[in-house]
Amino acid sequence: MSRIFTTSVSAVYPHYVAKVEKKGRTRAELDQVIEWLTGFDATALGDHLAAGTTFEEFFAEARLHPNASLITGVVCHVRVEEVADPLMQKIRYLDKLVDELARGKAMAKVLRG
Repeated sequence: MSRIFTTSVSAVYPHYVAKVEKKGRTRAELDQVIEWLTGFDATALGDHLAAGTTFEEFFAEARLHPNASLITGVVCHVRVEEVADPLMQKIRYLDKLVDELARGKAMAKVLRG
């Protein structure tokens, strides 16, 4: 089992925020991306962050967007569409969306619209 599975989302979330804000995007845009992928609105996301929910628990409760399989590309030298472990693939989907947001990609494209 990967260490990231038992890492709390609240431990990583500030890094996501810093990454997107450093590139001129907002926390609200990040939250919109997370909601699109997981189905968690701002209240539910806040509850998970406050509770110290692990990535394993977070994605177990998430309702992954039907278009999540359209997320392709490379994160950490690994193609997200080729990740064998379903949980790791979901985590990589999130990482890829955060990367795209930080790179200035249009929100409609990030959300596979």
